[in-house]
This record gives sequence, structure tokens and C-alpha cells, in this order.
Amino acid sequence: MSPYSGGRCLLNTDWTYKTTPPLPRAARAIVAADEDLDAGAYRLRVDPGSIVVSCNDDDGCSAALATLRQLLGPPAAIGEVVVAAVEIDDVPRFAWRGVMIDVARHFIPLDDLLRWLDVFALHKLNRLHLHLTDDQGWRIEIRARPSLTQIGGSTAVGGGPSGFYTQNEYAQLVSAAAARGIVVVPEIDMPGHIHAALASMPELNCDGIAPEPFTGTTVGFSSLCLDKAETWAFVEDVVGEIAALTPGPFLHIGGDEAHEVEAADYAAFITRAQQIVARNGKRMIGWEEVAAAPVSGATVVQQWLGLSNADELPPGAEVILSPVLHAYLDARQDAASDLGALYNGITDLRRAYAWDPEQIISGLDPARILGVEAPLWTEYVPDAAVAEQQIWPRLIALAEVAWTGQERRDYADFVTRLAAQQPWLDAANIHFFRSEEMPWTP
Repeated sequence: MSPYSGGRCLLNTDWTYKTTPPLPRAARAIVAADEDLDAGAYRLRVDPGSIVVSCNDDDGCSAALATLRQLLGPPAAIGEVVVAAVEIDDVPRFAWRGVMIDVARHFIPLDDLLRWLDVFALHKLNRLHLHLTDDQGWRIEIRARPSLTQIGGSTAVGGGPSGFYTQNEYAQLVSAAAARGIVVVPEIDMPGHIHAALASMPELNCDGIAPEPFTGTTVGFSSLCLDKAETWAFVEDVVGEIAALTPGPFLHIGGDEAHEVEAADYAAFITRAQQIVARNGKRMIGWEEVAAAPVSGATVVQQWLGLSNADELPPGAEVILSPVLHAYLDARQDAASDLGALYNGITDLRRAYAWDPEQIISGLDPARILGVEAPLWTEYVPDAAVAEQQIWPRLIALAEVAWTGQERRDYADFVTRLAAQQPWLDAANIHFFRSEEMPWTP
């Protein structure tokens, strides 16, 4: 275990830290392993002699340092910082506390993702799911297939700014995330949502002709040609390179809205894709549609729309919950706003907070809930500034849903505490949405 992972960026070394009562000159800040603590749990103790963080794994250590960072105050408070004596024992409700950023429909520059990492970590999020490919754009360099970014990386919804991440840039993001206790989960969506690849590589099309790039918002119309050897060579190359670049254990293959694929062909594709992912040392994740294929219980199913009964899941499979009515960050936030999508109605702050993950899938053993993830789809999110308004402050609500037990959550109390997060968002230059539920300062 590396007990300092997640702490290097959370502590501002320009500050002088003091405790109340004050630490003696010989006092130390200590991070110690404690095998008696549960996975992800931590204990934080501040007393006159020391600041002691105890944890059993990297996730717990990162969460403890995030709490300590909150106690120290926002970065604007440069100078002497006083930390009151305190003892905190805390444990997450779920192991997976994630956010998904769709960088395919509209490209999000690396610098913005790097800047957001600190705020993700501050609220104990530990998964960054990157939706790297879709009909409108291919955003990750595949060295064996350079046309994917040369052509597929040159488009976006509405002809907006395009781009892609080189493998070195992706590695930089993965490293920066790991330093903050966040695991990057890459998604290569297939066999549908694949038009950017089809436009880049004629051999992936059944007729051998590359279509024109797509900049609209229609879904479900594209598919790989599943019976061609070239398709499987492509899948092998892409999965192999992405797996090699990604130290985390997961690789997401999408699998959603493949409306042009027959059910039997879809099942065969997902089964074979799972084998390729496993052969490259990763655990496959797919959107809820993959549950219709004969996948193994090692597959993680990401619920989003219609999956409502545990009988629909592969035996033993774990689930990530991203219910469209509560967790989708692209939804409009109030009736007066012109930002965001309306296809699921309005998801205000209360709707993002006031739900119970254990009630989403009937009959599901809570032990099979891996966690909660909030997706930001970017068909109607043209740039990072609008993305920030769609993400915050609702992501803070969803982070609490993922961390805090149902019996300890109360919306009125949350709103009161949320007001204290504005200095953190301001310090990170986050253009957050000023929801009417909150008494934000100008």
C-alpha cells in the first residue's frame, strides 16, 4: 500500500498548519496502516501531539486526506491555518464513487480534466470514467490505427472544436488521477456508437466504403460489420493498446443502443469482446444492454435506463448505478435554465440527492452494488465552462449518495453544508450552476 497516494495535491505546502490546542514543536503528521479497518474506511485524529491518519488501503487513505483537506480550508486561506482537535471514523457506503465525462461528442481539453481532478478527489470520488469514442469523435490515439484520430478526432457535434488525447497525454491524466486516489476507466463504445471509427477506416464497413463524418445527435444508427476479420483485428488492436495504457483493472466496452445489430449477433459480439478484454488483463464493464448477452459474472453491468429487476442480470454480476432520472448530469437543472437536455425532464439538486441506490433494481442484493456513477453526456455541452455548470453542484450531491449511508442523509442538512463548498469551487475556478436552492454569494 502507498499510504500517501491521493495526498500530494490535496495539501498546500504554502500553509502553516496548527492545531487547537497547538501542536508541540516535535509533533508530526502520520499516515499509518491499520488492517482492522474495512476497505475504504479511515480514522482521522487531530490532538495536541499529532495528526494521525489510519487506513487499510489507498482508497481509505485518499478519503482521509480529503477530509483533512476540508478541515484545513480552501486554498484562498493562505497563511496560518488552525485545525481543531477532532477524531473521525468514516467508511464509504459504496466502493465505486464515480463520474463519467463524455469527451467524444464535444472534446474536453486535458488541462480542464486535470483541473477538475482536485475537486473530484475533495469529495471522495475515486473513479473517472472517460467516454472516449462515439459517433461524433474518436478521442484517444491508437498507434496501430492512426486514421482513428486523424479523421475521427477531427469532428464534434455541430462542427464544434475537435481534438484527441495522445497516449502520452492520456498517461499524464492517468498518473495525475492516481496521485489523487482516482482510477481512470476508459470506454471504447462498440459495436454501436462507432461512426467515427467507420468514417476513419473503410474496412470496418460491410460495403468497404467509409461514410462521411457525423456531427449530429442521433443515436443507434451505426455498427461495426461483425462478421469481418478486419473488425476483430481492430478490436484486438484497440483493446490491447488501451489496456496497456491503463493500470486500473477495468475497461468499458459500452455496448449500449446497438439498434442496428440483431440480438444473436449482439450477444456473440459482447461475449467475444469480454474474452478479448479478459485476455488483456482487464475486467469488462458494459452499459445495461450487455446483461442480455451470456457474459460471465465477472462483468460489471452499468445500469442507466430500463434495468429494474435483479433477474435481468448475469448471475453474480456486480452493478454500477447511473439512473437517468437522478444521476445524469446533462439533464437541465431548472425550468428557467437553457442549459442541458430535457429528454428526461428536469434533474434539480433535490432529485440528484434524494434517492436510495438500493431501491433502483428490485430484488438486488445490496452486496452486488459496486457503486454509483454520474454521467455527463455532451451532445448539448459545447465546452468545459458549460460542462462545469452541468456538473457542479449536483456532483457533490451524488458524491454524498455514493459515500453516506441512507439513514444518515438528509436533504435540508445537505443544503446547509453545501453552501460551505462555494469557496472550494471558486478557488478551482469552477463555473458552477447557481441553483435556486442555495444562498450562493456573488
